[in-house]
Amino acid sequence: MAATPQPSWPLSWIGRWHHALVFERRTRVLAEMLAAQIPQRASVLDIGCGDGTIGSLIAQLRPDISIQGVELLVRPGCKIACRAFDGSSLPFPDASFDVCVFVDVLHHTQDLAVLLREAVRVSRSFVQLKDHLDETFLDDVTLRFMDWVGNRPHGVVLTYNYQSRKEWAEHFSKCGLEEVSWTTQVPLYPPPFSLLVGRGLHFVSLLRKRE
Repeated sequence: MAATPQPSWPLSWIGRWHHALVFERRTRVLAEMLAAQIPQRASVLDIGCGDGTIGSLIAQLRPDISIQGVELLVRPGCKIACRAFDGSSLPFPDASFDVCVFVDVLHHTQDLAVLLREAVRVSRSFVQLKDHLDETFLDDVTLRFMDWVGNRPHGVVLTYNYQSRKEWAEHFSKCGLEEVSWTTQVPLYPPPFSLLVGRGLHFVSLLRKRE
């Protein structure tokens, strides 16, 4: 979630390669999927927004909504309005936003339920989540590799805190959320790369606060 100064080779080379081959398609696909689920004229909080690319793309697709972000370290030139936070407590009153969004954030935390509960607290209605599924040893190895390639050049903390489908469902229930939708059809990578780093390792879910 947080950025560091310019990395040295080979991390700088890996970062450029990842941006050229993965980043643009990934951000476009996710922005389209998330934007399609957001209610009309909603206020949205992007938690762990990074440089704001996905949030800004959502705003372009959905000019009727308002969106802002929070980050551990606010990046210079962030593409959406962004506030710093401590990684566990969101600096907003209860029910401040219609929707809270996490994009590949919770698996970087030590205890994902802490931040998920905070999202429930500051949301009036929904939590949107894009993250990973870890069901097998091969899944775990693949996700660790993907995380390292995509995030290590940017200094992101790598905790590899991946969850299974059953574990995600338990977290949702304990945090007072119910699933509105869930899909592992998230076309982030073109063939043949999708056969290795796609294959159901990614999901997008819309969650509603229970009454």
